[in-house]
Amino acid sequence: MQFKVVIPARYASVRLPGKPLLELAGKPMIQHVFERAVESGAIEVVVATDSQQIADACRQFSADVCMTSDQHRSGSDRIAEVVSIRDWDEDEIIVNLQGDEPCMPAELLSQVAEDMNRHEIAAVTTLAAKITDRTTLFDPHVVKVVTDAQGYALYFSRAPIPWHRDEFISADTPLPSDTGFSRHIGLYAYRAGYLSRFVAWNHAPIERAESLEQLRVLWHGGKIHVSRAQMEPGRGVDTRDDLQRVSKLLG
Repeated sequence: MQFKVVIPARYASVRLPGKPLLELAGKPMIQHVFERAVESGAIEVVVATDSQQIADACRQFSADVCMTSDQHRSGSDRIAEVVSIRDWDEDEIIVNLQGDEPCMPAELLSQVAEDMNRHEIAAVTTLAAKITDRTTLFDPHVVKVVTDAQGYALYFSRAPIPWHRDEFISADTPLPSDTGFSRHIGLYAYRAGYLSRFVAWNHAPIERAESLEQLRVLWHGGKIHVSRAQMEPGRGVDTRDDLQRVSKLLG
């Protein structure tokens, strides 16, 4: 089974401008991300960016770079442009690895790609991990997911789902032990043809409400298969505090 990895990377981050170029353990963050992608066994790894600074930095460590528009609103839009520019076959399996995930284990990239290969009816495959504490479950920055018996997503939300009508009345009540709460890990695989169609669709009302792009797939009737991650995904970088923590981990 073969797959490709595309790393969307933009310079204009609101909280951390120039984030992909920030140094972690002596390397720009984007280099760490690229190395994780190469370790996954992908047949091709491409950095997709609209920034000449990022492109120049990536070429210093011999990364394949594809320059894309500066008008894209999401990583999916940027990857779809790469698909078009490179004229990839519509059956190509593509893994979307965000440019701020320097600690993402390479094994998870291959896992999500293999999951796509095994599930022909899936439009998208992704990963989840178990939630064991109330703080994580009720944190709106942590995306939760509920699946059916076959592992296909029923819904993603920033709210705690499924909602326990009685147990969640009190903030002191421990999490019910008979319900498997799951947090979504933002690593995706899809086929090139589906991605090209997906980015052409209008944003769904539930997508706008939750600010979760994957809900567009469900809104339009697509199936998302969710597998339990084989290991912890590692910390991403969204803030200066994250940058310091990750730098220590990688150093």
